[in-house]
Amino acid sequence: MPVAEIITTGTEILLGEIVDTNTRYLARALRSLGVDLYRTTTIGDNVTRIAAAVRESMQRAEIIITTGGLGPTIDDPTRQAVAQAIGVETEFRAELWGQIVRRIEEYGRTPTENQKRQAYVPKGAIAIENPVGTAPAFIIETKRNAIISLPGVPREMETLLQQSVIPYLQKRFDLHEVIKVRLLHTSGVGESMIDEKIGDLESLSNPTVGLAAHSGIVDIRIAAKAPTDVETDRMIAELEMEIRKRLGKVIFGTDEDTLEGTTLDELARRGWKLAAIEAGLDGILLRRLSAVQNPVFLGGEPLAIPQGKLSQATAAARERCQASIALGVAVYPGEKRTEVEICLITPQGEQSKQLHFGGHPKNAPRWATNMALDWVRLTITADE
Repeated sequence: MPVAEIITTGTEILLGEIVDTNTRYLARALRSLGVDLYRTTTIGDNVTRIAAAVRESMQRAEIIITTGGLGPTIDDPTRQAVAQAIGVETEFRAELWGQIVRRIEEYGRTPTENQKRQAYVPKGAIAIENPVGTAPAFIIETKRNAIISLPGVPREMETLLQQSVIPYLQKRFDLHEVIKVRLLHTSGVGESMIDEKIGDLESLSNPTVGLAAHSGIVDIRIAAKAPTDVETDRMIAELEMEIRKRLGKVIFGTDEDTLEGTTLDELARRGWKLAAIEAGLDGILLRRLSAVQNPVFLGGEPLAIPQGKLSQATAAARERCQASIALGVAVYPGEKRTEVEICLITPQGEQSKQLHFGGHPKNAPRWATNMALDWVRLTITADE
């Protein structure tokens, strides 16, 4: 099975001016083909450095995909860099220039002389017409490698990848495997606790298990590779069943599920309505609940609540909204740690928690929100 590397070019990415979304898209596409992606790299708009990166990747991987640097300006160096990496010159392709001219004329413009640069590709390259832009792509083949250079504009890159590159890769490398990933979301416990419970599964080779910790949430990634979707689904399902057996209610959802969405769904199942207030959270709790657009959330507001007064404010919110359940969350920064108060009022009564957050203060609102939502979720399902 071939190994792939991605090289993203663009000084604007290194300067933090734009966010690289192409790598994520390419990684998922390669995953669906069963191709192992071992490394991604970002290089500025420099011919020598891009060429060096391509040469290095050729030693490690069969498939090298570059994005960006195929425009008409001087600081679009990928064509020259790839040519330099494999020791050839670039050559003008009249048919590419014809395609570019027609595309520009469709926009109601006249081609400029510098746009001819886009009709140059490394000598011997397989040219790929761009039906949605003016930057053609190309593929360079060696005995071992396929070097594929795609435009940096996301929609153009995605179109060429789906229409031309994926069929090429499937044929060239006889790709018949798929890789699938399943995410299990957990809350209320730390990464170390999860590791204690399922650490032995993290040493598996196929399927594999990995952990990713966030503020108050830990994701468990299950990835499987097999010749068919049916086989990968079976492998993932068996392992997921084992993980759920070990962790139980710690798992609140999968894949695109969110903690706030799951919590509101549980409230809807019980027929309860929720009101919420917050203090010191910068609107995080209310924004997340509102974004779900579930009618069981009746609304709420951010307040300035003195420490120790959260209970009264939460009770007032419940009364004001005529809600079945009310949640109050407050964060109070301290010199050494952040204090968190949570108040939950349900038809069964009132409960309060005082928690301490020792991480970066700016992470406290998100952590407090996740801890509070998890408490609501577990309280609702406690008798099940």
